[in-house]
Amino acid sequence: MFSTPRSRRLTSVVAGASIMALALSACSSDDEASGSSTNADGKIELTVATFNNFGYTDELLAEYTAANPNVVVKQTKAAKTEDARSNLTTKLAAGGDGLADIEGIEVDWMPELDMVSSAFADLSDPEVEGRYVDWKLKQGTASDGTLIGLGTDIGPAGICYRSDLFEAAGLPTDRAAVAELLGGEDATWDDYFAAGKTFAAASDSAWYDSSNAIMQGMVGQVEAAYEDPSTGEPKDLASNTEIKGFYDSILEVAPELSAHLDQWSPDWDAAFQNAGFATMLCPAWMTGPVEERAGGVDGWDVADVFPGGGGNWGGSFLTVPKSGKNVEEAKKLALWLTAPEQQIKAFANAGTFPSQVAAYEDTTLTSATNDFFNDAPVGEIFINRSNAVNPVPPFKGQNYFAINQAVGDALKRVDIEQTQKADEAWDQALSDFSNLGF
Repeated sequence: MFSTPRSRRLTSVVAGASIMALALSACSSDDEASGSSTNADGKIELTVATFNNFGYTDELLAEYTAANPNVVVKQTKAAKTEDARSNLTTKLAAGGDGLADIEGIEVDWMPELDMVSSAFADLSDPEVEGRYVDWKLKQGTASDGTLIGLGTDIGPAGICYRSDLFEAAGLPTDRAAVAELLGGEDATWDDYFAAGKTFAAASDSAWYDSSNAIMQGMVGQVEAAYEDPSTGEPKDLASNTEIKGFYDSILEVAPELSAHLDQWSPDWDAAFQNAGFATMLCPAWMTGPVEERAGGVDGWDVADVFPGGGGNWGGSFLTVPKSGKNVEEAKKLALWLTAPEQQIKAFANAGTFPSQVAAYEDTTLTSATNDFFNDAPVGEIFINRSNAVNPVPPFKGQNYFAINQAVGDALKRVDIEQTQKADEAWDQALSDFSNLGF
């Protein structure tokens, strides 16, 4: 699961420095924490830290404790991805004290965590062999070959849309017709923007929610957006014509099509209740947050289409910090939570799309519908969207997060805060990039 980063530009730099400091200390001690943590009843207490919605309901966790009566599981859930990341990096830099037994992480954090892979338990296990789509397993494996992350979900993306707003604007509402409106199998970003202009001419609602979200979708289709895969060195942002092209194309249409919202903000939450926008890029996991915010609003649906071809937005992992008191028991719980059976249940609970090969054959997934989204066959749709994703994941090195944030902050200043013009904001992005010290 993923949300667009919104913390200050220096967050990544400071966090990176903290991780570097930890990397030095981690090299001196690779021993796992000893001892165990039990409660007053003598039961092992395991804590699981997640963010947004991993689909781990109280009922699901109760299944584990019923089968393991010597274990108590407690989940803490951060409201925003960056809150969870800040907590993780801060505590890692302090030696891991205070971290949960299991820490949920987002895929874009992996390059930084690779620097401190020795702070995490190796999760290699016979159960894992053959479980995952290949690229998901690679994402969770550190450069030293250690499996530090067990994959939870992936984020194959379609388009979520308000059929009632489409109807009011004279556009088709049937999800197959909407997919064709947006370009069908050969959909492009120009097709998506063109449909938006048609909609905007007949509606008071915006076409899409967030320009940063559109940039996320575009960047996610680039093989190497910010760094050279052969060396890991950052590309010069000033000469990165592909990223600048995305930036320009978005801001060209934003005045007409954007709702000027920051995802996960209170204004974004409120827009679901007041017809603030008609479409949004929609990875499978996003269906849960949409339903949470749009409860009582009729008209939401999902189209089996994505501009520019397939797109994977986000996806998470479970890690087990070595600083925990119950590392071996935490490994067992992490393996259970990421097993195909539990991934299917998490999908039913929160729309988090499984990363397990076996899950794609499960009729629970293949026949899944979502009544909130007009009974959309979400299982079928997101299987199709998953099959459209490039099997080679985009390269994201250790500096990806910081560079991407510099670009995202520029978009935010223009489209959301409206404090700068496009050229001025880009010039500041170049300055921010320079200040990163590459």
